[in-house]
Amino acid sequence: MEGKLRPGIPFPGFPVDDGEIPAHRPLDDPMLLTITTTHRPATDLGYLLHKHPGRVQGYDLSFGKAHVFYPEASEGRCTACLLLDVDPVGIVRGKGSEEGLLDQYVNDRPYVASSFLSVAIAQVYGSALQGRCKDRSELTAVPIPLEARIDVLPVRGGERFLRSVFEPLGYTVEARRHPLDERFPEWGESPYFSVTIARETTLAELLTHLYVLVPVFDNAKHYFVGDDELEKLLAKGGGWLANHPEKDEITRRYLKFRPGLYRQALARLVQEEQPSEASAEDQRPADRAEEVLERPLSLNEQRLGAVLSAIRSSGARRVLDLGCGEGRLLRELLNDRQFDEIVGLDVSIRTLESARDRLKLDRMPEKQAARIKLIHGSLIYRDRRLEGFDAAAVVEVVEHLDLPRLTAFERVLFEFARPGTVVLTTPNREYNVMWENVGTERFRHPDHRFEWTRAEFQSWAEGIAGRFGYAVRFQPIGPVDEAVGAPTQMGVFESV
Repeated sequence: MEGKLRPGIPFPGFPVDDGEIPAHRPLDDPMLLTITTTHRPATDLGYLLHKHPGRVQGYDLSFGKAHVFYPEASEGRCTACLLLDVDPVGIVRGKGSEEGLLDQYVNDRPYVASSFLSVAIAQVYGSALQGRCKDRSELTAVPIPLEARIDVLPVRGGERFLRSVFEPLGYTVEARRHPLDERFPEWGESPYFSVTIARETTLAELLTHLYVLVPVFDNAKHYFVGDDELEKLLAKGGGWLANHPEKDEITRRYLKFRPGLYRQALARLVQEEQPSEASAEDQRPADRAEEVLERPLSLNEQRLGAVLSAIRSSGARRVLDLGCGEGRLLRELLNDRQFDEIVGLDVSIRTLESARDRLKLDRMPEKQAARIKLIHGSLIYRDRRLEGFDAAAVVEVVEHLDLPRLTAFERVLFEFARPGTVVLTTPNREYNVMWENVGTERFRHPDHRFEWTRAEFQSWAEGIAGRFGYAVRFQPIGPVDEAVGAPTQMGVFESV
């Protein structure tokens, strides 16, 4: 099905709607969201959105109409447009005198992306937002290249705030700011932007980010904000908002600066963060079980020694320990005078507090304490604090990440932070047969999302090295069995 599709061309498997694009609205009208993919076949986007690429479809909303159409739909590229036709009189009808007449009729509500767009996403793309696809259910969990363009987005806070919100989520951002009036350049710039964001992700995740964040940029909502909005924020922000660097500002704006709701939301975000925080390094029974399993081999000591040796031989002076846990590697780095600056990052505040106590940072000599810093953050969100380091260690961390989030981790570390050397260790699944209580069917730790064989790890690492400009070499850690290899495998990535 090559070339652009015209209304009326059937597309098997999709419902038909013979709506029409309103003739008076140009395709570059301000209230417009376009989503594009180059995933092949790109027309899978139609299945994911539950919208027929060969039809123009219209939907009645409380504030006007929404129209969905596809200006292009081929095997190599497909674009879906959501156009809102907001009724500027209807949105204020019945409000009486609760607002001034000027505020009611002289505003940008009908013309810019705002909470109206979020409502339209929820009502028109509801199934896609929930990650449901009846005909192609396997597509919903697959990250695909997606690009979303919003015309026009009011950004209260400017381009800096725009980037600080989207970039930590792994998006590349293009923003074009519009002047207040092209005829009067001396009036300066407006708060309005045409914004394009792009990354490889699932459609549901992209729509979720847009649903939550568009009203945040606009910093206004057209409806009352109460407890139900708090619940929506927690439901849609689960898994990404708790660790976002702009969590506080996003929450404040989403809840229209209502202090009671804001404080409650932050408290619950911290609570909901705890289970995932503890999963990577906290000493729960499961963690202790893994430690007991490896203790006869002194595997942890061998692992830390190998990582420290690789970092030392790289000549690094400034070092990151990503997923630092309770600080075992940090202690070794501190004891080596080669390292001038050491930063430990972990997703768990409790674990960082434990690391602080174990390292006795509050009692450390001032000069020694100045060499180390503990920071709270996540490995799946871009963080400018991680940029500019000579080396980074990622020790027994990657296997705790959900596979759909692995792409975000790869970009955060190898594309954005981009240290000169990365030393990464992970279990060798083949070796599990050497432990009677693990075997071939189980992982070493119940929180592991996957464990790689040697071939799988090397294939992944070589792909990373090729994409991001690194050379990689591999080293076994622990006793090497002729058939199944060593219990731990290590990759050392060097920037080229």
